[in-house]
Amino acid sequence: MGEPDPSAGLRSPRSDARGPLAGVTVIALEQAVSAPMCTRTLADFGARVIKIENPEGGDFARHYDDVVHGQAAHFVWVNRGKESVTLDLKSTAGVDILHRMLASADVLVSNLAPGATGRLGIAPDELSVRHPHLIAVEIDGFGAGGPLSHKRAYDLLVQAEAGVCAVTGSPGAPAKPGPPIADVTTGLYAALTILAQLCERMRSGPGVGTRIAVSLFDTMAEVMGYHLTYARHTGVDQQPLGMSSPAVAPYGSYATADGQTVVLGTTNDREWQRLAREILRRPDLAEDDRFGTNSGRVRHRAELDAAIGAWCARHDLARIQKVADAAGIGNSRYNLPSEVLDHPQLVERDRWRTVDTPGGPIPSLLPPAIVEGFAPPMGAVPGLGQHTDAVLAECGFGSAEIEQLRAQGAIGRAYR
Repeated sequence: MGEPDPSAGLRSPRSDARGPLAGVTVIALEQAVSAPMCTRTLADFGARVIKIENPEGGDFARHYDDVVHGQAAHFVWVNRGKESVTLDLKSTAGVDILHRMLASADVLVSNLAPGATGRLGIAPDELSVRHPHLIAVEIDGFGAGGPLSHKRAYDLLVQAEAGVCAVTGSPGAPAKPGPPIADVTTGLYAALTILAQLCERMRSGPGVGTRIAVSLFDTMAEVMGYHLTYARHTGVDQQPLGMSSPAVAPYGSYATADGQTVVLGTTNDREWQRLAREILRRPDLAEDDRFGTNSGRVRHRAELDAAIGAWCARHDLARIQKVADAAGIGNSRYNLPSEVLDHPQLVERDRWRTVDTPGGPIPSLLPPAIVEGFAPPMGAVPGLGQHTDAVLAECGFGSAEIEQLRAQGAIGRAYR
């Protein structure tokens, strides 16, 4: 096989691409949710993201289920706007191609199994020598240098280890929060750190790279900040309270007269006074010294919940929300996921877009940040290996060389 053109390299996104990160190229060795959420966030801001996948099945999240036109819901959620290249990184040729791509990339993001980057020759010390320009982010489970550093880490495992499940659910019935918050928040922390390093590069020059490590466990410990601080200074492990919070009261969910559930909350003494006087019409509660401060209301939470619950049980949801809004008291309706799909706050603000996938177009939510003058690209979800030939051609490989690599098994089958 002939040598590829040494002057070739990955091109920046097309000249018509727009966005704050247009011109930034990200290589992603990723699977599941944490790293894909990081790189999808970068893609939403205009970066070019090239996702490297195993030729034999690719990112295992592709196969969690098949509910989205034959594709997995997790995968289509966090992989829009990317290109998919299949490389066998157990082969010398596959690793060589990876390094050729890294030579002209700006960012590398990975969340492989413990020790995998070292086996591939892309551990931090090796990258510093071979690709010193790279901003390289490695997402792992527990961080380096501790007794759990060698362990595999999935969202539930980390949430349990970091105490998140102990403060979720109800007393005696701990629970995992529904969304994969360890994965998602770690991916967002990683994206934020990359953006900070890109800002540093603008100040210090294009040759500046850095090595970044973000762990799911450290992220969850940060998210647990209130609970850990409380436990350290009181010696008390706060108990989970279902749809409430141990920090403030009254604050919770209540059944309404029309069979629905309303969530009401107060966060300060002034709000409590308005809730007691203007909604409950209970000046006796407003004047009771036991409820005068938040700490007192927390201690007597059960009595307040009983009073609020009795009032809500006499009124339907619409009436409760109207009165609460008039009094300036926070409130919401308890919704099922299926009810959020057509939520008027999403529909009337035009928050859904259509995204292409190999199985057909699907609705996809716009990213949360609304940036004046910028429309997120909302690119397609890639098929496995869909962009392999095009990316290798950018790297200087001819069509015959690409077919030879395919015959050797270094890259996946031609995309159909």
